[in-house]
Amino acid sequence: MGETTIPRGGRVRLGTVDGDLRVGSNVRITADGTVRVSGRAQFEGSAEIDGSFESREFRGEDASVVVNGDLVVHGPLHVEDGNLEVQGKLDAQDVDVDRRLHVRGPATASQIEVGGAFQADSIVTAREISVGGTMVARGTVTASRVEAGGSVDVADVAVDRLEAGGRIRLLSGSVKDRIEVGGQFVAEGPLAFGKLEAGGQIELGGDAKGQEIEVGGTFRANGSLEFESLEVGGIGEIRGTARGSRVEIGGILRCGASLELSDSLEVGGQVEVIGDLEADRVQVGGKLRAHKILARTRIEVGGHLQSQVGTKSAELVLGRRSQALGPLVGGRVQLRTRSRAEDIYGNLVDLENDTEAARIVAEIVRIGPGARVGEVVYSQQATIDPSARIARPPRRATDLGPFPL
Repeated sequence: MGETTIPRGGRVRLGTVDGDLRVGSNVRITADGTVRVSGRAQFEGSAEIDGSFESREFRGEDASVVVNGDLVVHGPLHVEDGNLEVQGKLDAQDVDVDRRLHVRGPATASQIEVGGAFQADSIVTAREISVGGTMVARGTVTASRVEAGGSVDVADVAVDRLEAGGRIRLLSGSVKDRIEVGGQFVAEGPLAFGKLEAGGQIELGGDAKGQEIEVGGTFRANGSLEFESLEVGGIGEIRGTARGSRVEIGGILRCGASLELSDSLEVGGQVEVIGDLEADRVQVGGKLRAHKILARTRIEVGGHLQSQVGTKSAELVLGRRSQALGPLVGGRVQLRTRSRAEDIYGNLVDLENDTEAARIVAEIVRIGPGARVGEVVYSQQATIDPSARIARPPRRATDLGPFPL
């Protein structure tokens, strides 16, 4: 087998080439059916192929090649310091383009590596995809791993791992293992994932189901959300129903429906749940508001607690100077100094100094100095500081009756 050479500025018509093909700069090739090169095709400079092209190897040096048809390469495809544009489909083994790769038809390869920008107007199937700059795909991307130094903008994904240094935007899809992005992550439709981690912002437009979510700034889910853990440095918002294991928020959490957790809710600032809140443990530094609040083990609120139906836990603690609206029901209920509540029901109710309560119904009651209570009903013991003020004389009852909730 020999080598066929097309000199600089050549205009030729080709069909089958036996051996290698060397193409100079500023060359235009018209395909006689499909150009089939049995060996290696080497491009030096700019070239345009009118029709489909097939070769064992495809290489370019300082080249900008346009294929107005399909491109099939049975071995490696490497364009060094150049660009490649394919108007039809791309089918190759290892694809390596230094600057820009644009494929208008389906793209299939074992590995795709682009130094600059990769644009795919149809589906992309590969084992691994690595892009130094930006990746845009208008069809489904199927791969084991996709990574980009800049941004990723794709219609749909079915991948194991997805990473970007700047921004990721999806219409929908599934990421089996993890999503990791330095800045912003946006999914406009339904999404299934393993771990989702973003340095700045996460926005989920549809229903989402995953395991771990971690974001340094803000989180918003416009649909329902199922998860194992959710960690947000700033503000978290879930407009639909949320169900998971653990939530930790540095600032504010808003939920437009119910929130159900098998483990803990920890929020440094405020929590607002339009529906019911259920968890094992709840700790809120500031304000907590929900339709109904249930925690199996413990609730501790540092600021304002409000529930329409009531709040219930094995242990319930109101911090200093806090206020509770709605019934409080617990095994042990503690109001710390200068906190206020309405009706309280429990096995043990403990009011510290200068606290206020409208009514207490409990087995054991302890009321500290300066406290003010409207009514006390107990079944076992009531210890009341002499400086406390009780509007009605404390009453002992053998049967306290059923507690709310």
